[in-house]
Amino acid sequence: MVIVLPPLRIMLIFFCSLISLSNFAQDEPSARFVFYNVENLFDLNDDTLTVDEEFTPDGAKNWSQTRYRDKIERIAKTITAVGGWELPAIIGLCEVENRNVVLDLLDHRLLINKGYKAIHKDSPDRRGIDVAFLYDPQLFQPISSNWISIRFENEPDTRTRDILHVEGVIFASDTIHVFINHWPSRWGGVEATIPKRVTVANTLREHVDSLFLIAPNANILIAGDLNDNPVDRSVYSVLGAKNESDSVQGALVNLMFPMYENPGEGSLKYKADWETYDQIIVSPALLDDKALSVKDGKAFIFAAPFLLTEDERYLGQKPFRTYAGPSYLNGYSDHLPVFIDLMK
Repeated sequence: MVIVLPPLRIMLIFFCSLISLSNFAQDEPSARFVFYNVENLFDLNDDTLTVDEEFTPDGAKNWSQTRYRDKIERIAKTITAVGGWELPAIIGLCEVENRNVVLDLLDHRLLINKGYKAIHKDSPDRRGIDVAFLYDPQLFQPISSNWISIRFENEPDTRTRDILHVEGVIFASDTIHVFINHWPSRWGGVEATIPKRVTVANTLREHVDSLFLIAPNANILIAGDLNDNPVDRSVYSVLGAKNESDSVQGALVNLMFPMYENPGEGSLKYKADWETYDQIIVSPALLDDKALSVKDGKAFIFAAPFLLTEDERYLGQKPFRTYAGPSYLNGYSDHLPVFIDLMK
């Protein structure tokens, strides 16, 4: 017997099938990785071993418990928002003062239920600002962590932030190496500080090459505030992070090129120009969709409206930061977060 369904019934079955297929596609495991320069997340205490006096109640910034609490609130809000439907699985941070501020952040009501774990160590930076690695233990299990010290041959007494290298297993099956960076700033002039960033890039490249020597198809994820753009010598030539279209054998792929090449995009703004200092760089293996990979091979800058404010001097918008010089703005950060989605 042939059953003839009314046209409306046929349409309903068709749309239900589409919804079912869509849900099936969304069942593929995914994990969002976020990097965020949180701009001076300091507690109120004066660390006698670092230059942090301005971020104390008696310091130039008039730092207070209320301002500290508001700063934590804003960072937690940003992490929650950039996560989309779910909180990010892995987060790299820079400009955190110590482990206490990291734990205060993870104890915030928006994040505490995720059960994040943290990897952190005080760095030799003179201001005491560090990098940190946060992860959801349900999706990522660390195997080892290593802090890579930087030595400047011509300035043996100068110190900067360590690079954090975390090796771990994601989705309970794939090994990935994550490097969290905060390279030396341009304070003192671009040309004068180039050698410092070149030194860090060389050091990082040596560790990457060591991994490739053991496993040519290693999953490598490099993220951080590099204080240089993707085309600058330290990133493009020394680290060897190329645009995917011009990558060569052994090269890393810098996923930030599409944003850098768009004059209206960037992760921070200097005067009238947007810059792309916050970068996500991957090994070619993470662009092969046969296994663990970056979804669509794309990275993103999270430019939510609440993270931006009107740029009255240079027009357009700019990141809504916590301070502008000595003036307290009660904003978020002078940088915007960047992120990718890792897919199984």
